[in-house]
Amino acid sequence: MKVGVVRFPGSNCDQDAYHVFKDVFGVSVQYLWHQEESINESDLVILPGGFSYGDYLRTGAVARLSPVMKSIIAHAHRGGYVLGICNGFQILCEAGLLPGALIRNTGLKFRCTQAWLRTERHDTVWTSAAPKDRPLQIPIAHGEGRYVADSETLTALENEGQIAFRYCTADGDPTEHANPNGSMRNIAGVMNREGNVLGMMPHPERAAEALLGSTDGRFILESIVSAIRARAR
Repeated sequence: MKVGVVRFPGSNCDQDAYHVFKDVFGVSVQYLWHQEESINESDLVILPGGFSYGDYLRTGAVARLSPVMKSIIAHAHRGGYVLGICNGFQILCEAGLLPGALIRNTGLKFRCTQAWLRTERHDTVWTSAAPKDRPLQIPIAHGEGRYVADSETLTALENEGQIAFRYCTADGDPTEHANPNGSMRNIAGVMNREGNVLGMMPHPERAAEALLGSTDGRFILESIVSAIRARAR
């Protein structure tokens, strides 16, 4: 299998993603420059965190127009796997691959902290390895991570099972106090209807080694690695 990590001007989590897949999971990884027009046969494309193009206009608005995005959108429409983390989530929403939008946090403050996530489904390619008896502890670092959508879209996300993660307490309760950014319905991550595209604000690549304080991000990354290998077989 091959993972492609996109590098936009302003990306700052691309090396984190590259390291985790290459050195922790032993997977073949390649960087994809934003001006490239091909994803070079990547099975999984990662849109990493950061401040693509300086977050001009809106977060992700300029990155959505990068040449590489045309191939990524086509890849997703063919059923290929795409993971957008933090700024990558914002780009996926701007590109129309995921519904909704990410806006300024409630309180207008940048939040950098550990967050608890309740896994809403365990039967997806992103969550099959996640424990069913406890939430995941994964860090966040964003100023514009408040997920919003109209009521019709939110109802559809609920009914179609597209909500992957919600912010919650350590006991798994999605309370207002546990919500670090004011996201509607405590949403921390959503999928497209087909389930091959995931966007999430928390950083699983920063929670894949014990040295970093948590290894819970491995459950998400191991899930997709296993799914890709199973598809290849």
